[in-house]
Amino acid sequence: MSRTKNSKILITGATGQVGSKTINFLNQLKDIELVAAIRTPAKAAPFTAKGIATVILDFDDESTHLPALEGIDRILIVTGYTVDMLRQSKALLDNAKKAGVQHVVHLGACGRDDTTVAHWAWHQLIERYIEWSGFSYTHLRPETFMQNVLSYGGKKAIENGVIHAYVAGARLSWVDVEDVAQVAALALAYPELHTGQTYRLGYDAVTFDEMAELMTKLIGQPFRYEPLSPDIFLRSMIDAGAEMAYMGCVYEHWKRYAAGAIPGADDTFDNFQAITGKQPVKWADFIQKHKTELQY
Repeated sequence: MSRTKNSKILITGATGQVGSKTINFLNQLKDIELVAAIRTPAKAAPFTAKGIATVILDFDDESTHLPALEGIDRILIVTGYTVDMLRQSKALLDNAKKAGVQHVVHLGACGRDDTTVAHWAWHQLIERYIEWSGFSYTHLRPETFMQNVLSYGGKKAIENGVIHAYVAGARLSWVDVEDVAQVAALALAYPELHTGQTYRLGYDAVTFDEMAELMTKLIGQPFRYEPLSPDIFLRSMIDAGAEMAYMGCVYEHWKRYAAGAIPGADDTFDNFQAITGKQPVKWADFIQKHKTELQY
């Protein structure tokens, strides 16, 4: 299953952070036919402008699955932040099997194999279903996205140099979304090199106090961390009408982070250079790259 001429790759979550950046990496390669999955025709324009084909695919409308999967060899599966991810992923994978898809790259979440953080475990159940279904596969488990410090939930995470988070003094493992997308692209382009692999992706572990200190040094303006109670997050999600089966799990994991009750929360890995031939982005790199966005 090498990268033969006209390998056809479907990217779900194509308008999101990881999906869009994966497309950018793959679009630089020859002999790959890229297809972006979109929910409505109105989303097609940015892809059409780049010469990228689009198909309508709605996770919740199974009648769109087989037409979208026609002729697809490989797929990147990126689901949304609801408990429906379990049902959606199973339905899509069942239809991918019928359509003859060979290789599945799945964007999962943080965590060791024995995690009891609920929404991380849901992703691991999807991983097992992919394996049980007989696909060639690559599982991606990114740690916390560095981009969350730029914005989270549609809101700025830093206001006038004050960083807010719900994890008290916990040290977290972090990864740049660009690095996640690069690994996803390589796993899709060269499945024979990455099949059967579970890649945990986290390359720098810092507390928010350490992050604020580094930003102060590199940007030349004062930054400080002011932790927030996870209860504030819970109330904001309820007020926003969020899907609470999922957001309740997120609330619980913020509490566990703050209590130091998530084993391996600061795990980091040395696999990036072997996968990509490059060094991963560390916090100093990320701050420099986004210096203009972080200045105030």
